[in-house]
Amino acid sequence: MANLKEVRNRIVSVGSTMQITSAMKMVSASKLKRASDAVIQMRPYANKLKEILQNVSASDASSENIYTRNNEGKNIIILAISSNRGLAGAFNSNIIKKVYQLINNEYKGYNVIVLPIGKKANDAFRRTVHAISGQDLPRHTNELFNKLTFANVAPVAQQIINAFTSKQFDKVILVYNQFKNAAVQITTEEQFLPIVPNKKEGGQKSDYIFEPGQETILEHLIPLSLKTQLYKALLDSFASEHGARMTAMHKATDNAEAMQKELKIMYNKARQASITKEILEIVGGAEALAG
Repeated sequence: MANLKEVRNRIVSVGSTMQITSAMKMVSASKLKRASDAVIQMRPYANKLKEILQNVSASDASSENIYTRNNEGKNIIILAISSNRGLAGAFNSNIIKKVYQLINNEYKGYNVIVLPIGKKANDAFRRTVHAISGQDLPRHTNELFNKLTFANVAPVAQQIINAFTSKQFDKVILVYNQFKNAAVQITTEEQFLPIVPNKKEGGQKSDYIFEPGQETILEHLIPLSLKTQLYKALLDSFASEHGARMTAMHKATDNAEAMQKELKIMYNKARQASITKEILEIVGGAEALAG
């Protein structure tokens, strides 16, 4: 039977852990509400804007579009969007696994660079052959989650767009957790650049009148759409992080509560056994004296 003091210390330790996990669950729940509202409001606008630009890119007028260039280059950049903190279940490991799956399967033999957004992804790839080395790409992207606004995300997206248009890279891929609900996050792979034209069934293409002109559309609207797409992915990831952490901390609290109950039963049994032993020793001593 375990020592009473040892069991008592374990009960106190598990109780302290349960208080911490319960507090973290409540903090994540409060942050999740704001984060999920932001991404739910942003998603229809971002998706519709992306759809319009894909249709524009499918038209004959977009033949000179530098954002839809089609080549077979082997320079790939993957934007791995994770979190800065752990204790969120499989949230970060799913992103890392997905990136390695792309590197080892779909882009095997390609020159793949990983641009991590989030401390956990940065820690996973900074000492690998896929780490950024010398390219004119954004650094310190972990700080984006400190104040996640479109104004802070736009310069990062612009640097990535510039790297693509200058032909440093031939394809840009986003890997992030798409928010569905507090318990479900979908690990998503999405092509950021080049823009994939959306051709309708039967080969028909949408007919657009460019106003004020195609050049203006390419110069302003498409970069704005790409920045919006990256911002939406970050909002998705941010909401997914809090959902995953809330779920993980809820399970951890339940497990700690169950463990505490088991330890209390163990403690009561050990205490009862100790008392019984003392009584038997007293009775045995009394009988010895009487004899």
